[in-house]
Amino acid sequence: MSEVKEKLRIDKYLWAIRLYKTRSQAADACDNGKVKLLGTNVKASKAVNLGDVYDVKAEGRKWVIKVTGLLEKRAAYPEAIKNYEDITPPEDLDVVKFVAPSFNTGKRLSKSGRPTKRDRRDIEGFTGEE
Repeated sequence: MSEVKEKLRIDKYLWAIRLYKTRSQAADACDNGKVKLLGTNVKASKAVNLGDVYDVKAEGRKWVIKVTGLLEKRAAYPEAIKNYEDITPPEDLDVVKFVAPSFNTGKRLSKSGRPTKRDRRDIEGFTGEE
């Protein structure tokens, strides 16, 4: 755990411990109210202190983290997880649940790409075209 003499911004900290892929994503999360300290929204420029407990919503998962060390630069995952403690309640761990549709309309899912030759042959065989 490295000690930092000057203040460390919350967006930089969340990026360094790998909760967000980019620092700008971390800053946007702070601006959109997805990062909270004691139930209140924090700005991206908020200074991080040891022992702070943050509620963070990141990519479909809710985290409750306690700051145990200050990490100024992005590090490898095994090093990054040493700087926070995940105290997320068990009921919040499975937040994202995907419900598959119960029927098939025959349409392709949006943004699933072009049909392959095999898909085209299946479609033509189904519709009776040659």
